[in-house]
Amino acid sequence: MSEILQRLSAHRIVPVVVLDDAGDAHGLADALVAGGLPVAEVTFRTAAAPDAIRAMTDRGDLLVGAGTVLTAAQVDQAVAAGASFVVSPGLSRAVVERCQEHGILALPGAVTATEVMAALDLGVTTVKFFPAGTSGGAPAITALAAPFADVGFVPTGGIGPANLHEYLAVPSVQAVGASWMVPRGLVRAGELEVVKDLVADAVALANA
Repeated sequence: MSEILQRLSAHRIVPVVVLDDAGDAHGLADALVAGGLPVAEVTFRTAAAPDAIRAMTDRGDLLVGAGTVLTAAQVDQAVAAGASFVVSPGLSRAVVERCQEHGILALPGAVTATEVMAALDLGVTTVKFFPAGTSGGAPAITALAAPFADVGFVPTGGIGPANLHEYLAVPSVQAVGASWMVPRGLVRAGELEVVKDLVADAVALANA
């Protein structure tokens, strides 16, 4: 297991962040660190992503990755901004191979046995299980883990406080991606004390 993956596994939860303004990145980073969860997956769903990743990475106290990475060009942008890992909703050979060229952890999406086998063919042993909630949830991961005993999963999508433990109880789950503790609206509104409290609650729930 790579050092980055070990760190993600230690945190158990990876906040999935959507930032509309890179200027909000520092305040959000403060809230994550203060809440006890110094990790973020900043998604490429907005144009602010590269600058936000750079701002958060430059602090030196967070593990920052890029999410919703769909192309090799976006991998280049993420790496240039300082991202430590790259997450994709699906499995793209071009994205995985560009990550490998850069020597950066790739977590491509895979929810079927065929997709997991395709990931293994590319040398990937941990995949993002997305969208988790509509793809069978924790029971589906448990079923996939039977034939793929050496594969790790990072389920994302439809995960919240009510079902977090279902996923964390699965031995093959390395970490869980979720956004309930970093609501886009609260971050945009600057309600960072509220975000900090949500982050702290999430950490406590994961450790319970």
